[in-house]
Amino acid sequence: MNKVKTKNSRERDTIKRRYILLSSDLISISSAVIGGWLLAEFIKNLFFADLLPMEWDRAKKIMPVLFGLPSVFIILGSGFQGHYNRFRPFWNEFAELFKIILFAAGMVIIYLYFVKSHFSRMWFFASWLLVIVMMPLGRLLAKKVMMQVGIWFNPTVVIGTGFNAVESALAVESDPLLGMKIVALIELEEESPNKSLLHRNSTMGSPYKIVKIGDPLETFHRLGDPYVVLALDPADYQTHAELINRLTSSQVNMSIVPPMRGLPLLCTEVFHIFRYEVLLLRYQNNLARRSLVFLKRSFDLILSSVLLVILLPLFAFFSWRIKRDGGKTFFRHRRIGCKGKPFKCYKFRTMSRDADRIFKETLASDKDAQKEWNRNFKLKIDPRITPIGQFLRKNSLDELPQLWNVLKGEMSLVGPRPIVEEELERYGDQAHYYLEVKPGMTGLWQISGRNDIDYQRRVYLDGWYVRNWSLWYDIVILMKSLPIAIRGKGAY
Repeated sequence: MNKVKTKNSRERDTIKRRYILLSSDLISISSAVIGGWLLAEFIKNLFFADLLPMEWDRAKKIMPVLFGLPSVFIILGSGFQGHYNRFRPFWNEFAELFKIILFAAGMVIIYLYFVKSHFSRMWFFASWLLVIVMMPLGRLLAKKVMMQVGIWFNPTVVIGTGFNAVESALAVESDPLLGMKIVALIELEEESPNKSLLHRNSTMGSPYKIVKIGDPLETFHRLGDPYVVLALDPADYQTHAELINRLTSSQVNMSIVPPMRGLPLLCTEVFHIFRYEVLLLRYQNNLARRSLVFLKRSFDLILSSVLLVILLPLFAFFSWRIKRDGGKTFFRHRRIGCKGKPFKCYKFRTMSRDADRIFKETLASDKDAQKEWNRNFKLKIDPRITPIGQFLRKNSLDELPQLWNVLKGEMSLVGPRPIVEEELERYGDQAHYYLEVKPGMTGLWQISGRNDIDYQRRVYLDGWYVRNWSLWYDIVILMKSLPIAIRGKGAY
């Protein structure tokens, strides 16, 4: 990765990536079909021993309909969506793949219903369930392997004039699955000292090389014809109109990062008006639509009920262990909920019985602790925490009783971090976003660094979540929260 690749070698890498991803999909589907057969036979033998096993000769006759044609549809659908030649974040690609697989399986079910064909339903559903799991995991593994052997990343340059350029570089390189390796930031012309890329690069802590642009195409050729990301600040699109015209009329592979921070992007449809340089973003506030609010509440109600039943033994164990230290098992704290309505937020008790006295003495004697509390409303080294409380907090297990808050309708599984009334003032003009929804057991701030990120960033993430809510992103946040909670990073 240290040497600059030629354009021809990158084209060969592109072909290799395409065939590796295609092969990964074929292997995943084949493995899922075989695994589904074995799983179905195991379940039959375990629970339905009186059922006859399906003969392999008969199975081979129906396989083209059950899996052959749908697999071709999935491969073609994935190719049409650009999964084999365009880079994208994992969860976006997974959402598209999930829809393709469900559509393919649904068409098979409809066909088999009308032709009244006899087939092993257990085999069918087990196999397609494994397809949903194995295909994205297979692609992820294939991409990780390609990263290791050096054929995944494309050398990339970011052209810009300030904050938007540096933040765009940090953003695209933060997700390795996008396949962009930033080799340089290209500064267009001499800017004012506080706006220059050199200044922004140092103040934002980014490590990128700064290149002054002369002739853009010549500069790109000198850097090995990299992929280009154009990330200008708002006022610079008119100033550099000639450069934009040159780039769009050339053969340069390019993405554009418009300066649109603060706007809701995930809940918008994009339209353009013929013959005019006008882009319309049709915005729909998903959380203002009753049907979607009902869907979110139903999702919370079903999943919280299931989790409460499954986790009853864990609740019993932690209750017994906390009781050994004396005092109550649960702690209730007043938090601000949707529409500003206060509620009692439940947690396992993690502090000693004389926590109030210890807290006052700590703040009175330790100025640094006082500043930390005023800044974050948390102490990284908190003398009030018991040993079992430290374990519970480290893995976010102290928040499991909030499932009861979710069941009662006071909280959601995913949402902004529940705050006390004093914190609401620190949200400023973002406070209405917090008050628009129910606070969540987990959320964007938990999967973005938890207590390691500053308060201002937490407020921004809460606002982003509300502006861009979708049920799919709730599911993604829940899935990403589990490994983060297990690792305990940023928790205290």
